[in-house]
Amino acid sequence: MSESGASRRIVAAAFGFFVVGATSYFGYSALQGDTGLVEQVRLAREQTTLEANLAELKAERRRMENLTRRLSDRYLDLDLLDERARRILGYARPDEIVIR
Repeated sequence: MSESGASRRIVAAAFGFFVVGATSYFGYSALQGDTGLVEQVRLAREQTTLEANLAELKAERRRMENLTRRLSDRYLDLDLLDERARRILGYARPDEIVIR
C-alpha cells in the first residue's frame, strides 16, 4: 500500500509540474508572444503614429494639388506665379523688403 501511495504522490507531483509549466508557457505567450498584449500595445502605438503621418501627408498633398491647379493652363494665378518666380530667381523690386 505504501508503494501505491508513493506512486500516486509522484503522479500528482508530475501533474502539478505539468500544470504549472503549461500555465507559465501560455501566460508568457499571452504577454510576450507574436500576438501578445505587449505586441498589441506596440502595434496600437505604431498605428497612431502612422495615422498622424498619413494625415500630414494628405494635407501636404492637398496643398500641392492646390498649387498645381493654380499654376495650370486652365487657371493661372498671377500672384502665385509672381511669388514663385521671385522665390526661385531671387528677384525683388526696389521698394520691397526681403525677409528670409
